[in-house]
Amino acid sequence: MFPTPVEKTSRTWQLTYQSLLPVALFLWLMPLIAVMVFSIKPDSDFSGGNYWGWPSSFEGFTNYGKVFFESQMPRYLLNSVFITVPTVIGAVALSCMTGFALGIYKFRANLWIFFMFVAGNFVPFQILMVPVRDLTVDMGLYNTKTGLVLFHIAFQTGFCTLFMRNFIRALPFELIEAARVEGIAEWRIFWYVVLPLMKPAIAALSVLIFTFIWNDYFWAVVLTQGAESQPVTAGITSFNAQYRAAYHLMSAGSIVAALPPVAMFFLMQKHFIAGLTLGAVK
Repeated sequence: MFPTPVEKTSRTWQLTYQSLLPVALFLWLMPLIAVMVFSIKPDSDFSGGNYWGWPSSFEGFTNYGKVFFESQMPRYLLNSVFITVPTVIGAVALSCMTGFALGIYKFRANLWIFFMFVAGNFVPFQILMVPVRDLTVDMGLYNTKTGLVLFHIAFQTGFCTLFMRNFIRALPFELIEAARVEGIAEWRIFWYVVLPLMKPAIAALSVLIFTFIWNDYFWAVVLTQGAESQPVTAGITSFNAQYRAAYHLMSAGSIVAALPPVAMFFLMQKHFIAGLTLGAVK
């Protein structure tokens, strides 16, 4: 039923596995390596057709300097922060409350409401492009960071509720019953009993949602335009000129844009893994 551990396989298979693993790792990292190499190449390499060869000169400081000091990249990064952080806070806060209600209380429509949250995750988001854009225009939220934040909160709450509800249902219900016997109010049970136990799940979910929202490109292009509201993923395309693309600056901007979610993961790695594996073993 389960795959055999590598340590228990034949010596031939172990050597094959050990030799193929670096190859697979290199193939997986090749796009990232290509972007990193592109980010230190001079513009003349691209105009001369030297796409995959060794850089003719090291222009890393020049390229990254242009990204930071001669473009709107700092503003795009700040926009991403103002969009991502409120979205993470809003989606996680709402999902904690909805997960508590759907995971603890038993009422007739419980399963149907939970199904509505889950069903929203299976709707292809591309078909929502036109109605969502029209809705933001009618509400005066088009091309605003507020409109993008509200949409992301609404769209991510379904997945977050599924995550939190299943986590809360795995908690020992005896703790809640003991608190009720003591006459503690329901909101105090949620705040002082359940919420502290949800810290690993909150950390794991925050990292996931932060990565999803920070790396979003589709809705950033659909609902915003211009440096006043666009996040960094959409702002990278501003390095494209009318007749040619500045691949060296786009690559440098992509590396800069990828650093915050990577840093977020490594800072929260311990809590992220704990939240995902809690309850997996006894």
